[in-house]
Amino acid sequence: MPQCITLNLLVKFTVSVSIFGLFSTLMLALFPPTIQDNFLWRKPLIGAVFTLICISGIAAVFFPKKCSKTSGSSRTEKPTTFNPKDHKIHKISVTVKGHHPNCGRYSAHVICVNNHVFCAACTGLLLGALIAIAGTTLYFFTGWDIVQDGFLAVLFGQFGIVLGFIQLKFERYTRSAVNALFVFAAFLILVGIDKLVESTFADLYSIALIVFWLWTRILISRWDHWRICHTCETPCRLKERPIDTIYDAA
Repeated sequence: MPQCITLNLLVKFTVSVSIFGLFSTLMLALFPPTIQDNFLWRKPLIGAVFTLICISGIAAVFFPKKCSKTSGSSRTEKPTTFNPKDHKIHKISVTVKGHHPNCGRYSAHVICVNNHVFCAACTGLLLGALIAIAGTTLYFFTGWDIVQDGFLAVLFGQFGIVLGFIQLKFERYTRSAVNALFVFAAFLILVGIDKLVESTFADLYSIALIVFWLWTRILISRWDHWRICHTCETPCRLKERPIDTIYDAA
């Protein structure tokens, strides 16, 4: 229970800071400073940093156990014995598929393709990261002006970030699409700020916010997974384990 209280407080804190970050980027877009830097390598530098973040996210999708300390998809929990009122003993065997416990309460969190179970959120984050890397290559490295209106890019990007924070309201393929939009939205905000402000500091500030938004989204998902398990009356060994070792970050 103390872990839950800590998680609740941390989620509230990160959401509050994230909202401030969204507001600050909107102010940057509305009132860009008149002083701009002429750093020749600004775009390649920012593009490289953002690409590295996307690659790190892709690695977390393929190696969730190492990157987010969650259980592997092939792990099987031993049967759990439970006897609440000295009545009949129930034995529950739980497996983990698609980064989530294989029970009906997590059906909205996974998608099934050719009899293979995948995490809906991770699938969307992977797709979004690949699209963002392609866009980063075009804008930051080749100089292709793929965004005509920087303010609209920031505005649409903020909408995508907010959707990412409430992605727990969506199910299956819609959840995947929202998570893909979340990463692409972060890319749009970065490009929009770069186009409007043309400042290395502003770009780095945007990247720092993007990393924080990603962390906030992970904490919200972890809280949601805790809530799902601990409102379930079915006895399960997974409930006995620490929050950060079982509740998948996606």
